[in-house]
Amino acid sequence: MAGVFRFKQFDVDQTGCAMKINTDGVLLAAIAGQPAPKAILDIGTGTGVIALMLAQRFPGAVIDGVEIDQAAAQTAGSNFSRSVFGPRLRVFHDSFQAFLNRHGHLKYDLIVSNPPFFINSLKSPHAKINTAKHTGEIFFEELVAQCAAHLAAGGSAWFILPEGTAGPVKETAARYGLKPRHWIGVKSFGGHPVHRVIFSLGFDERTPIESEVVIYESPKNYSSAFGLLLKDFFTIF
Repeated sequence: MAGVFRFKQFDVDQTGCAMKINTDGVLLAAIAGQPAPKAILDIGTGTGVIALMLAQRFPGAVIDGVEIDQAAAQTAGSNFSRSVFGPRLRVFHDSFQAFLNRHGHLKYDLIVSNPPFFINSLKSPHAKINTAKHTGEIFFEELVAQCAAHLAAGGSAWFILPEGTAGPVKETAARYGLKPRHWIGVKSFGGHPVHRVIFSLGFDERTPIESEVVIYESPKNYSSAFGLLLKDFFTIF
């Protein structure tokens, strides 16, 4: 089937989704973690790939995916229903703000998001891509505020953002009592600068664990570290 990305334990149809499966999303899903989470929230689920990977990693978890774009939400719902993990996956067509405001009682052990990330940049003429990739600073204020309100005690919220955006978001999070736990720089090649940061936030005070992930050893050849992270998911490993 055209547009279908095949993983080892599930398939992901990308039809109708402005943002296709990419390295950012799968890296976040492979790295983000919390000891034995029971409730997980995926903000901006898109195709549902992050939720599906987390469902595979955490067999005891129920996962809610929230997606503002109707076509993407429908695609995610179809991907969930066709998966063996379907009974533990739910998709909601809504903004995360509206969804969480309506369900103020909900608490999650693990929250993940591969959010829009181009702050104050030139926007695409395509509305769906604008929604998926462009945003203003108010978005991150709302994102952090909702995470703080709906994160369970001892839980963690994980994000992947450009290197220049992650720092300001961390500063915003501090105003809501969220402190960094992990700070992982992502590089395309060993000698390249960090272009993405995967980081986690929680309420407890601790020394952040800092590390790096290099995606490629050479052009078209993934690094052993990347392969180790994705070996349970990608059919090429």
